[in-house]
Amino acid sequence: MDMTSSNAAPIEVITKTQTRKRWSAVEKKAMILESSEPGQSVSAVARKNGVAPSQLFYWRRIMEEGALTAVEANEQVVAISEFKALKAQIRQLERLLGQKTVQVEILKEAVTLAREKKLISRAPLQGLDDLR
Repeated sequence: MDMTSSNAAPIEVITKTQTRKRWSAVEKKAMILESSEPGQSVSAVARKNGVAPSQLFYWRRIMEEGALTAVEANEQVVAISEFKALKAQIRQLERLLGQKTVQVEILKEAVTLAREKKLISRAPLQGLDDLR
């Protein structure tokens, strides 16, 4: 048996601790699209790129849900429950802002009326000049 056969895969010896690889959204998308091509398997694409197949399956699932779009735009992805809570809070704040706007308008009218009454009260009363 020939040990120098070209069919033998090279063995990689890891001599130091490796840090996790960070994949960009473009790289993830390319791997996902490659694994979706006819005749390709997720395991083969994952092995070729040094990614765990489960990780590639996860990326495929979140891409289907639209999360990679946010990642490409450098936006934070939030849970739908958090999104709904924030949306409800916005509605509540808009309602409060509307109430405060009405209060401000009422107070402006009150100040205008009070100033008009003050001017009338400062005007000399008719008939009082004759008493002096």
